[in-house]
Amino acid sequence: MSKPIEASIVVVDDEPSIRDLLVASLHFAGFEVNTAASGSEAIEVIEKVRPDLIVLDVMLPDIDGFTVTRRIRQEGIDSPVLFLTARDDTQDKVMGLTVGGDDYVTKPFSLEEVVARIRAILRRTSHQEADDPIIRVGDLEINEDSHDVTRAGVQVDLSPTEYKLLRYLMDNEGRVLSKTQILDHVWQYDWGGDAAIVESYISYLRKKVDGVVVEDDNGEKHKVAPLIETKRGIGYMIRAPKTAKKDA
Repeated sequence: MSKPIEASIVVVDDEPSIRDLLVASLHFAGFEVNTAASGSEAIEVIEKVRPDLIVLDVMLPDIDGFTVTRRIRQEGIDSPVLFLTARDDTQDKVMGLTVGGDDYVTKPFSLEEVVARIRAILRRTSHQEADDPIIRVGDLEINEDSHDVTRAGVQVDLSPTEYKLLRYLMDNEGRVLSKTQILDHVWQYDWGGDAAIVESYISYLRKKVDGVVVEDDNGEKHKVAPLIETKRGIGYMIRAPKTAKKDA
């Protein structure tokens, strides 16, 4: 039985090997994929397909990725854009965001990381389209406008790094994230330190987010059900606890 299509993606890269790897990985992840090998071809495909997201190489043989993004934005196409580039330069990253890009991955990249970032962008943009600043997992809420975090209505105070880590987990609700993915996203791509820092910050989050004490209808106090899970040897994930079915 085939997987349901998760979203429509256009992949634009002039290197056939990279393009083929991305297509295979995205198909396996459940995405519908169309491709283009140049900037002019990309504009044609994007206008025709109107995809949910575009994976766009910056260095193309005719029109660069930044110009492609400007042109489709001028035509009213607001599909989110994930830039791929060999140039790890702050000015390029700023330019990418200025012309309407949503994220930026530097070559060489992990296919798992690209898929995770695509899903994070799609979750983030779907929240924006709904005009709702609140991201929810169970009774945990993040207000993207105010950066307030609450669990079962109780305010949770987080450091900026803890907030970024929690936001990344919630953007990928129900999906296991490796320590490498978390390091790349939360501590930036050039982090060369010990992955044990992820374990430490997950522990901090657990104490704050899963350590909230609430009072039930009978006046008894108890901790909330844990949301953050460890998948031993793989990574971490966040998801709402399964509710026990009541007998009819």
